Amino acid sequence: MSELTESNYKRISIINWALTVPMMILFAWPYYYGTGLIGFDTFIRYTGAFVFAIPFMLTILHGHVTMALGSVHRHHYYNWMTEEKPLTYGLFFHPIFVKTRFRLILLMVSLIILPAGYLLDL
Repeated sequence: MSELTESNYKRISIINWALTVPMMILFAWPYYYGTGLIGFDTFIRYTGAFVFAIPFMLTILHGHVTMALGSVHRHHYYNWMTEEKPLTYGLFFHPIFVKTRFRLILLMVSLIILPAGYLLDL
């Protein structure tokens, strides 16, 4: 049995969707708690925590796909999500999400929100 079947892609996608919310909470709470100690507004706390958690979550999910399919074949899964199932399994997926540069930019944006939020709360 090959790992490059649609049923395996669906299984990987369902596991990734199931892992998304717990990982968002796991990676967002330190930022949320830290900004709460500083005294930031609730909207800025949630926004910054969400943006802070996304790169870590995407890295773990990308690693899950790599472990399930191998680094040589993971592009088949990403093509399946964007080209064959864009409105179902690939609804919130874009190929740029797996790029390290994109994840680092999101991390930097979340860190820029810290001084911006501090200045807005003055």
